[in-house]
Amino acid sequence: MIVRLDKFVSGGQTIGTLESGKKCFLWGGLPGERVEFRATKQKSRLIEGVVERVLEASPLRVEPRDAQYLATSPWQILDFGAEMTAKKELIIEAFRQEHLELPDFEMVTDGSEYYYRNKMEYSLYWDKAAEKIELAFRERGSHRKVPIIQSSIERLEILVSAQEIVADLNARGEEARKYQSLMLRCNQAGEVAGGLLENGRPHPVFPSLEDEILGRKYSYSPNGFFQINLPMYELALQEIADWVEGEEVLDLYAGVGTIGLSVAGKRKLTLVELHKLAVEEMQANAKDMEAEVVLAKSEDALSHIAGKDTVIVDPPRAGLHREVVEGLLAQKTPRVIYLSCNPTTQARDVKNLVAGGYKVDFVKGFNFFPKTPHIENLIILSLKG
Repeated sequence: MIVRLDKFVSGGQTIGTLESGKKCFLWGGLPGERVEFRATKQKSRLIEGVVERVLEASPLRVEPRDAQYLATSPWQILDFGAEMTAKKELIIEAFRQEHLELPDFEMVTDGSEYYYRNKMEYSLYWDKAAEKIELAFRERGSHRKVPIIQSSIERLEILVSAQEIVADLNARGEEARKYQSLMLRCNQAGEVAGGLLENGRPHPVFPSLEDEILGRKYSYSPNGFFQINLPMYELALQEIADWVEGEEVLDLYAGVGTIGLSVAGKRKLTLVELHKLAVEEMQANAKDMEAEVVLAKSEDALSHIAGKDTVIVDPPRAGLHREVVEGLLAQKTPRVIYLSCNPTTQARDVKNLVAGGYKVDFVKGFNFFPKTPHIENLIILSLKG
């Protein structure tokens, strides 16, 4: 099948329309290109697929570094400057879908396009011809595993360690099917932790790693929640710190506490997190500060919003729980700082906050995940009047 592609959509694919009127959502193509594609999923009104041949190429197309780029970083084919522009446009479009016009804003990068990920989870692949285990990723649009020839988005220390572990498995005559995956993480100093996750067995407890963020040391589990791109994360935290106001700060969806602990300064701080292991790490990270650590869902901890001058939220991709939005509106928190990994759900939440009496003071996008369609977006809100 052949189609002319129009634009990127929020999931990262490029959309086109067949002569029949059916919409196509494709990986491996760029806006403006005419392509031949293979369908991976067909529904009544749309087709999902992968580009197999580019008939007319965009001037913004570049050669991908990795053979399996579609599985890990599907925007390797896009010029980096054009990537920054596309991500800004996706943020704007997400808010326009909610009938909100954002003030002009900047997309931020530290200039590093590759070798930025500090965590990677690999599949294992049995190469029948060579009769050995290989590192692999799952092919986009299928469950098939594709072996890794080269990978350019994770830090090199991680890939080297992964290759050493696989070499050891092969030396011992192990089988790939025994393992769910290989999960590795490294800190900024290049120290690697993590390991093999076996099928049917609990995940092992790996040695913790340490990193410094804005002058504070943090300890975290390799298989827990911690930011993937720390240099970019620090840029976002520096911006957030400038917008914190008042004497009391609440950090919801706090993870291991890196936002609140990094930006609250000497203010009284409350951190709320659902996951027990993250809370234990947060307590260790907060031991030198005046901080209250709460183990709870954010929507079950709404009493903590009362009296707070600044509330920080960094929710998962699903966005804020409806009751959290209602709690912010009921308590009329003077300043809300909203960092999001999904502008679509962020736009929905901001629409509801604006309808309830807030205004958008500031926006800034951050390219935490170069060569992928993923975006981090920061919104600062305050009460009108």
